[in-house]
Amino acid sequence: MFFVILFKILILIVIWSDETNTFNTMKKIRAAVVGYGNIGKFAVEAIEAAADFELAGIVRRAGAENCPAEIACYEVVDSITKLKDVDVAILATPTRSVEEYAKEILALGINTVDSFDIHSQIVPLRRSLGEAAKAGNAVAIISAGWDPGSDSVVRTLLQAIAPKGLSYTNFGPGMSMGHTVAVKAIDGVKAALSMTIPTGTGIHRRMVYIELEEGYDFDKVSTAIKTDAYFVNDETHVIQVPCVDELKDMGHGVNMTRKGVSGKTQNQLFEFNMRINNPALTGQVLVCAARASMRQQPGCYTMIEIPMIDLLDGDREDLIAHLV
Repeated sequence: MFFVILFKILILIVIWSDETNTFNTMKKIRAAVVGYGNIGKFAVEAIEAAADFELAGIVRRAGAENCPAEIACYEVVDSITKLKDVDVAILATPTRSVEEYAKEILALGINTVDSFDIHSQIVPLRRSLGEAAKAGNAVAIISAGWDPGSDSVVRTLLQAIAPKGLSYTNFGPGMSMGHTVAVKAIDGVKAALSMTIPTGTGIHRRMVYIELEEGYDFDKVSTAIKTDAYFVNDETHVIQVPCVDELKDMGHGVNMTRKGVSGKTQNQLFEFNMRINNPALTGQVLVCAARASMRQQPGCYTMIEIPMIDLLDGDREDLIAHLV
């Protein structure tokens, strides 16, 4: 009799375990979007379109005050601590505030993803957020836009298949979100637009259009822009205009080429092109990275460190059968 009862208990445990696993498999990733500017809006759209996600809420400095109508159906707050059961925070914030926001959120045990785009500062940020992520038992994925981000993955693949050689990444022509935000933060700038114009072999010209605040000297503001870390290494032209909005176009693009050697064979040539809506692609990559963050061990990662399959929703073997 004892063994019969024990057997029944074991059967119930197995059934409960299967049901629990099914529930866990079906559980949606709860993502919060921090910031609701150009990138934040498209990140929300990408979450709405993803079957395995649900929007936990949106964090704005103003909270629900003057909330845009399109997000009135969601919980809008001024602090992520006011949202429940957040798995991952998508940081749609200016690059220079990413580290501060990420550290605060990682300390709560919530994963973070961002589109930090100052290439020369990515390694120090990775070290800093790596410590914070491990301390919070969480995951941070940094620089998860399209460049750095998805373009970084393409560059890595091209270097792998032609280890010796040269790669050139030519951006634009188009609006640079990071550069535009950096200009807007400079004292005396009322409104701004930074256009990236490729001149070839990875060299770019920056065309910066600004509306000037009353009482500021154009030459001083221009010098501040040209010496900013975003612009100091490129040919930069600052032009004062009466209305920046009349010039805006969210379109952008990239042409990436690598000419190199595979094994001992010379003259291997590869090319990658795309034409995109800048913030829409950034928002989509951020959501893919948010998904991948749920599959990594605690720590900080760039996109080239993440298995590509972790960016995708769906059964692993089905994806392999379809893509390999």
